[in-house]
Amino acid sequence: MGGATGPRRLEKRFMQKACGFSACNHCGTPDTCALNQLGVGCRGSVFAVGGDPDLRRRLLEMGFCNGASVEVIRRAPLGDPIEFRLRGYHLSLRNEQARHVQIVRNNDD
Repeated sequence: MGGATGPRRLEKRFMQKACGFSACNHCGTPDTCALNQLGVGCRGSVFAVGGDPDLRRRLLEMGFCNGASVEVIRRAPLGDPIEFRLRGYHLSLRNEQARHVQIVRNNDD
């Protein structure tokens, strides 16, 4: 009785907004945020990679493995794509792809 909704209510009660970005509606641990929500110059470490299996495999092959350091270099004038520095090289991802990478922000940003 209420087993399916009880834990969910408890989970919602303790969830916090993950980052300070006003457009971000991700709720999770306060330390994580989607990669596409980081501003230019922000850095962090990869925490998790999601998405459909093909996209996830592609992101992992590009170097978005847990613990990898990533920095936002710049955004295109309309915000898409986004250029990142990862493992010593620069790459660009579409906003839709970058949202599947969860980041733990560095405290010095």
